[in-house]
Amino acid sequence: MAGKKVAVDGLADAVAGMLDEYARATEQDMKKAVRDAGNTVKKAIGEGAPVKTGKYAKSWAVKTTKETANALEVTVHSRNRYQLAHLLEHGHAKRNGGRTRAIPHIAPAEQQGIEQLERDIERSLRNG
Repeated sequence: MAGKKVAVDGLADAVAGMLDEYARATEQDMKKAVRDAGNTVKKAIGEGAPVKTGKYAKSWAVKTTKETANALEVTVHSRNRYQLAHLLEHGHAKRNGGRTRAIPHIAPAEQQGIEQLERDIERSLRNG
């Protein structure tokens, strides 16, 4: 009986070790997928943004807002033009009445980034 318990304990330790190894191997893939998705969103916003001088489209950046050993959070934001981003995305009231038309360019880019992230994570988990 004692021999069987040792074998089961050894198996549990081996499985736990393999799961830890798998988790470490996939952490870097997940972080890369998050960074890539952030860059895709930034690029898509720049491509879909209205162009007058080009400064607005170039103002977008990706910033790492939180990173731990097993997690990564990035934020795509417009440097110094966040108020303009909201007005362009949703439209706004004009001085003499009426509204400007909305130019949705952030929401579609965000959706594109979400879809890319899902595909990359699924591919990474499938390929191990």
